[in-house]
Amino acid sequence: MTTKVFVDGQEGTTGLKIFEYLSQRRDIEVLRIDEAKRKDVAERGRLINASDVTFLCLPDVASRESVSLVEPGNDKTCVIDASTAFRTDDNWAYGLPELSRAQRERLRTAKRIAVPGCHASAFVLSMQPLVAGGLGPANFAAHAYSITGYSGGGKKMIAEYEAGGDARLMSPRPYALGLTHKHLPEMSVRSGLARAPIFTPIVGPFLKGLAVTTYFSPDQLARPAKPQDVRAMLAEYYANEPFIRVMPFDAESNLDNGFFDVQACNDTNRVDIFVFGNDERFVTVARLDNLGKGASGAAIQCMNLAIGADEGAGLQS
Repeated sequence: MTTKVFVDGQEGTTGLKIFEYLSQRRDIEVLRIDEAKRKDVAERGRLINASDVTFLCLPDVASRESVSLVEPGNDKTCVIDASTAFRTDDNWAYGLPELSRAQRERLRTAKRIAVPGCHASAFVLSMQPLVAGGLGPANFAAHAYSITGYSGGGKKMIAEYEAGGDARLMSPRPYALGLTHKHLPEMSVRSGLARAPIFTPIVGPFLKGLAVTTYFSPDQLARPAKPQDVRAMLAEYYANEPFIRVMPFDAESNLDNGFFDVQACNDTNRVDIFVFGNDERFVTVARLDNLGKGASGAAIQCMNLAIGADEGAGLQS
C-alpha cells in the first residue's frame, strides 16, 4: 500500500529537496499539480484532501491559506508545514522527535506538524537538554551565532552566489542585525527559555551546512558544572538517538588542523553536537545540513513517523 503525498510549493528549495527524497521511495505516490494550476486554490484544495500527507513549502500567509483548504471532517490528511507559521502553536506538533521522550510519540499521531527552522533546530537541540535537566536556568541569557550556507536564502540567493563575479559574496556576511530573526520565537519556546537569545546569523560562500555556537560562563548555570559535565548531560539525553551524535569533549579529532568544518554533516540528516572550552568558559556547537535535518530531511523524518514507516527511511545518518 502506498502513501499519497502532495507538495504544495513544489518549486522552492525545500519543496525540490523533498521531491528528491520522495523520488527514491517505492512506498510513496506523489500527487503533482499541473504547472498552470499551481496558484489555483480549488486544485490545490483537491490535491490536499486527496493526499495522506501534504507538505507545505510556502511563505507563512500561503501556508495558512493551504491549511484552511483542508475540508471539515478530513481526519486523514497529515499536514507538514515548513514555514514559521505554526512552530510555536501548541495545536501543532513541533517536528523535532529528539526534543523530548514524548515528542516522537506525539508525531506518530499528529495531523498537524510544524517543521523546525534550521538555526532553531541546532540551537534547541544543544540548549533544551540543559534547561530540561535543570542546569540551564529558564532565565538564562543565551548568546549564539550561526554560520550557514547560502542555500538557506532560497533560489534567488543561490542564483546570486552561483552567478559569480561579485567579490562581496566571497566573505562571510552577517545579517538580521536588527536582532529580530524569524526563528527567535521557537528558539526560546522550544528550548524552555523565558526569553529569546541574542542571535546573529552569518551566511558564507558555500552551498549548505550550518553550525550554531552558543556561549556559556559557568557562573550563569544553575549549579556548578564543568564543560565535561555538560557534554555528559547531552550524551545521556541523546543516547540511542539515530540522528544525533554528541562528540568527545574538546577532542582534536573534532577539528581539521584546528579549524571547525561547518559542512561535515552535509547530505545527511545528522546533527553533531560539540562542547569546546575550559572551566572558565565554554561553547556548544551544533552542526547540521540546513537542507537536510534543517529543512527537508526533518520533514521526511516527520512523515515517516506519521505514516508508520521506519523513521530513518530514505535518510542518511
